[in-house]
Amino acid sequence: MTVQPTPAPAGAAAPGPAGVRPLPRWVSVVLALISGAGLLLSFPPYGLWWLAPVCVALLAAATHRRRLRGGFGVGLIAGLVLFVPLLDWTRIAAGWLPWMLLSFAQAGYLALLGIAAAWLSPLTDRFRAAWPLLTGLLWVTQEALRDRAPFGGFPWGRLAFAQDDAPALRLAVAGGAPLVTFAVAAAGGALVALAWRSWRPRTWLPAAGFAVVLAALVAGPAFVPTARPAPATTTVAVVQGNVPRLGLDFNAQRAAVLLNHVRATERLAEDVRAGRKPQPQLVIWPENSSDIDPLRNQDAAQQIAAAASAIGVPILVGTVLRGDVPGEIRNAGILWMPVTGPDLDQVYVKRHPVPFAEYMPLRPIARLVSDKVDLVQNMVAGDHPGVVRTPAATVGDVICFEVAYDGIVRDTVTGGAQILAVQTNNATFNEAEARQQLAMVRLRAVEHGRDALMVSTVGVSAFAGTDGRVHGATGFNVDAVVLHDMHVGGPRTLATRLGHWPEVAAVALALLALAAAAPLRRRRRGGDDSAAERTTEER
Repeated sequence: MTVQPTPAPAGAAAPGPAGVRPLPRWVSVVLALISGAGLLLSFPPYGLWWLAPVCVALLAAATHRRRLRGGFGVGLIAGLVLFVPLLDWTRIAAGWLPWMLLSFAQAGYLALLGIAAAWLSPLTDRFRAAWPLLTGLLWVTQEALRDRAPFGGFPWGRLAFAQDDAPALRLAVAGGAPLVTFAVAAAGGALVALAWRSWRPRTWLPAAGFAVVLAALVAGPAFVPTARPAPATTTVAVVQGNVPRLGLDFNAQRAAVLLNHVRATERLAEDVRAGRKPQPQLVIWPENSSDIDPLRNQDAAQQIAAAASAIGVPILVGTVLRGDVPGEIRNAGILWMPVTGPDLDQVYVKRHPVPFAEYMPLRPIARLVSDKVDLVQNMVAGDHPGVVRTPAATVGDVICFEVAYDGIVRDTVTGGAQILAVQTNNATFNEAEARQQLAMVRLRAVEHGRDALMVSTVGVSAFAGTDGRVHGATGFNVDAVVLHDMHVGGPRTLATRLGHWPEVAAVALALLALAAAAPLRRRRRGGDDSAAERTTEER
């Protein structure tokens, strides 16, 4: 449907280059509401990925030619409608206040996006063909900022993470998550450029060009070749031991959780001996599978050793290591050998603890507000990438939310990782969060041309191939053991070699575009069409 903005009133000075005024305020608000809701539905567990470019287009139309504060407002509305339900799983562990604070903080970045889109309106009015490019650049820039600030950022809800079943996922092999986001947002820009006003017969050629661009962005990636899997394989088993009860109380059930994973591994060993299952070369347990520090607790060490001895291969154990300083802990993956025990040279400590959940930033200041801050332990960050060398393969280990951060995953591949492993614990969240996380794992497998896996205490655990396809996915809140032959190694993809440079280029171009729009805005305010522009700005 063509968007028909309100024409200028009779007798008014001629409007700007686009010949249109902004949409009525109420229409922009409605479009922002629909945009946020549609973006939510594009993410797992709903998976309506095709809504993402449509909703980008709706938000672009809602912000176009608005005042900057109007762009902020409609962007904030869309952001809240998206992030409040998308991040609902944080409420389970943290309560409603942190959930709301995080949701509003994330929505604020879409508000900034709305300001930037409104600022660029004179540029898109004058150069309509630039609308797809500029929309793509703004979304990549918004995500680049949100992924890093404050306190290391929180990349949840990137457009790229909604494309796990879409053709656009294949673009990750060339430019990672930023390129996927760019393609989705640019498709939205092409769509709004097509729909913003009616097309007269003499303008059919540009309209057809936008249609071709839109089709290329949406369907074209299906023809992008993904990395070929390496011929060598190794059999890997993931153990999802489950927990006695979901919720934060799982921390009080540490012994039971460890025992669940030990027994599941021992049952696997029995199945192997009976010929019911193949012998794995490596077993991987999830994050928090042993919240009891096995380097300090002899009982925990003996149980893990018994499981490793039974299966006869190394186990990558997700554990919590206690520090010498009271209250100081490390979230780690440690390789446990079947004969010699823990290999202290093959330990990965989580590099990006979650602020306000795993550590408390600005603790002295926060303590002035609430004494509850001291209930949060101090999780110390690791200082090296998660490259764990095992006899079966070199594993690129990332823990839980780290899969959302481009650089943390890439560092493992450039460090020599042949397969990717995401150890996570979803017992304090829900199935929606787990499936959103699995979508990220699928993107990383395509991006780096490495078979990947996600292993959770409660689910969803699964394997992902270099084409993004899922193998052996488990249910949620069940115990399960899954084996899969994973391809080991392979050449580095273009995305791995380029690293963050495509994102840097997009941000630089976005900043140039924002600067280029400044003289056009001044010209509008001071030119012959200033009366019409004032009327437009008042709307």
